[in-house]
Amino acid sequence: QVQLVESGGGLVQPGGSLRLSCSVSGLPSDYSRYYSIGWFRQAPGKEREGISCISTSDDSTFYGDSVKGRFTISRDHAKNTVYLQMNSLTSEDTAVYYCATHQSPRAWYLCEGYESDYWGPGTQVTVSS
Repeated sequence: QVQLVESGGGLVQPGGSLRLSCSVSGLPSDYSRYYSIGWFRQAPGKEREGISCISTSDDSTFYGDSVKGRFTISRDHAKNTVYLQMNSLTSEDTAVYYCATHQSPRAWYLCEGYESDYWGPGTQVTVSS
């Protein structure tokens, strides 16, 4: 069965950093060889936001405007793991962070919220002094 498991969330002070991980396993054998995977977040009372996605085809990336220049997405193909390095965190970054996949290799398509296939349960990130 498909499993996406996020880790690395927690409490961090403003200006600090965190690195999230998303481990993927159990994708169906007929799932696209090249797919996209990325990070979303949802804060209380706000809509879910696609913040960063990456294509397993060519490692092309997409970043939402709110995180450009502060967050970096990367992946370890051998470990089937995607990372999100988050720097210069502010209280506005407080949210539950989810990873998700889509069988299209277009990172922007996933992040813009058009379609998705599988989701993790999420990990809480709280930025507070």
